[in-house]
Amino acid sequence: MEFRHEWKHEISVFDLFSLRQRLRAVAQPDPHASDGAYRIRSLYFDNSADKALREKLDGINFREKFRIRYYNGDPTLLHLEKKSKVGSLCNKQSAPLRLEEAQAVVEGELSWMAGCDRPLIQELYCKMTQQGLRPKTIVDYIREPFIYGPGNVRITLDSQIRTGMFCRDFLNPSCITVPAGNVPAILEVKWDAFLPSVIRDVVQLEGCRTTSFSKYAACRIYG
Repeated sequence: MEFRHEWKHEISVFDLFSLRQRLRAVAQPDPHASDGAYRIRSLYFDNSADKALREKLDGINFREKFRIRYYNGDPTLLHLEKKSKVGSLCNKQSAPLRLEEAQAVVEGELSWMAGCDRPLIQELYCKMTQQGLRPKTIVDYIREPFIYGPGNVRITLDSQIRTGMFCRDFLNPSCITVPAGNVPAILEVKWDAFLPSVIRDVVQLEGCRTTSFSKYAACRIYG
């Protein structure tokens, strides 16, 4: 399992506009983004004791979260993801998920997962049956991604964070979501062995400190 470095910063709307212009001058827009951005919808898992939420709020050094994700309102292309954190290092594993499989998970039909040939789905099945993980919260937001070759750097600007109150609506692109309180925009910077100085300089903001902000935790205000 390979881990990458990760920084997160809470930023203002003014910072968002400023960083967007500065990043366009030195980095490349992610080619997968349409017009420089895409919409992300995720369904996060937790158990009845809110294990993932509590570990985040308590600052546990090693923690993990499972989520199902799709982009730009198209639920026909889905992925199951597991994000692991060790301090400021992160790792993401991913497996494709068919629409009918995701619907089965949302509805609590898990039997098909036991014989699945995708290891990540088998792992989720074990943790759903043994730890009681269940779909918990929908998280929506807009992401503006940039990439920089040296250091394999990825910079993202996330804004308009919203949450859904009924997990069964996850696969309905038109389901109602609401703003996740007074949530700021988020700058995230990920890299491998080194962070080039040009990127380090571009993302520096006066009075801005690294944070452990979690979109999942912010969206749990609604349940």
